[in-house]
Amino acid sequence: MMHCLTIDRTFVERGVSGAKPIGQRPEGAKLLGILEQGDMVMAAKLDRLFRSALDALEVHAQFIKRGIGLHLIDLGGDIANGLSKLFYTIAVAVAFAEAERDRIREHVLGAKADQKRRGRFLGGTAPFGWQVTEDGALIEVPEQQEVIQQIIKLRREGLSLRTIAAEIGGTISHVTVRSILSNAIIDNGNKAAR
Repeated sequence: MMHCLTIDRTFVERGVSGAKPIGQRPEGAKLLGILEQGDMVMAAKLDRLFRSALDALEVHAQFIKRGIGLHLIDLGGDIANGLSKLFYTIAVAVAFAEAERDRIREHVLGAKADQKRRGRFLGGTAPFGWQVTEDGALIEVPEQQEVIQQIIKLRREGLSLRTIAAEIGGTISHVTVRSILSNAIIDNGNKAAR
């Protein structure tokens, strides 16, 4: 017994996408098919039963029409009275908005990781010494690459960032020199000395 309720039957979905509405999942369809007036559906968490706000609200509305209760442990129990229904509606909206944000973030991170693996530029201004092609790849700008090599050489000789900027003709600032050095990789794979 839990919250003065007796668990009569348990339904567990295995290997089925939770993105499907409950009525389109094998065990979910069985559950919905056997429910009768006076029954109570219990789930540990809202997102274990429903994976979309629309499905959660539509199924709950059907439960109300059919006289079936809904008991969600993570939301404090029975979703029966006006206040608990209001809380349920708000919780559904918030939970699925968070889930959607998480899904979008995962998608964006996955896309960026894929772009990075493929050597594609991830956006913003191309770093000094590089330009972005139409297909998003970074390619070297030979003249700027020569300047980068000169900057690395001068820094190894112990010159300050301002002196290096002046030595290469004053076409870039000492801030740009610092940025170039922080991004520069020397042949042995180590960052250039700063």
